[in-house]
Amino acid sequence: MTSGHESVFPLVLHGLSFSRNGQRIIDDVSLAIDARVRSVIIGANGAGKSVLMRLMHGLLRPTAGQITWCGREERPRQQAMVFQRPVMLRRSALGNVLYALQLAGMARPQRLEWARLALTRVGLAAVARRPARVLSGGEQQRLALARAWALEPQILFLDEPTASLDPGATAEVEVLIRNIADSGTKIVMTTHNLGQAKRLADEVIFLHRGRVVEYTPADEFFRKPRSTEAHAFMKGELPWM
Repeated sequence: MTSGHESVFPLVLHGLSFSRNGQRIIDDVSLAIDARVRSVIIGANGAGKSVLMRLMHGLLRPTAGQITWCGREERPRQQAMVFQRPVMLRRSALGNVLYALQLAGMARPQRLEWARLALTRVGLAAVARRPARVLSGGEQQRLALARAWALEPQILFLDEPTASLDPGATAEVEVLIRNIADSGTKIVMTTHNLGQAKRLADEVIFLHRGRVVEYTPADEFFRKPRSTEAHAFMKGELPWM
């Protein structure tokens, strides 16, 4: 895996806003995201976590503001995103990874070896020929990670990747997230699970009603949050929005 970082802050959000049906969902967010750490976005349901991530990834266009990558507005090709419920193609587990590599333009002779390696890294080599859609929820999420990791992304976005998994499958996915980060890929992740955020985050982006209220190292955030909104969220008192 390669990192390819050109800047300590490759992803910069400048006054980013997003509205839908007249409602402001993301409100004037400015951030410089550090390439060297795992960034976890947390906040109450409806705070705008997934929308902010989709804006970063380019699935949504901002209503106002801009996003730059290493000082440029064009999105890098070396990025990937894994959703809470990943879409599995009507192919085998191996076929799902092969298809992603084909779309990425990898030469045919390399694809099979690369795809098998990707499945081995996530512990799915034994089910390579099994239809992806009959795999368990945890196996499908690991396959989604394998499919993304095989692309050697500079940055990987993870949107609530364990929200629908049992504790055992969640633990397996968390190990893979650490491994992907250790390989040099920048992780940006959303979660509503405070325990998971404590285990995985190097830095926390805390959203409240579409605004970044705190952006701080994780240990500082969990030890002593600065805002009243974060204090309430940590105690489970912040109302669902």
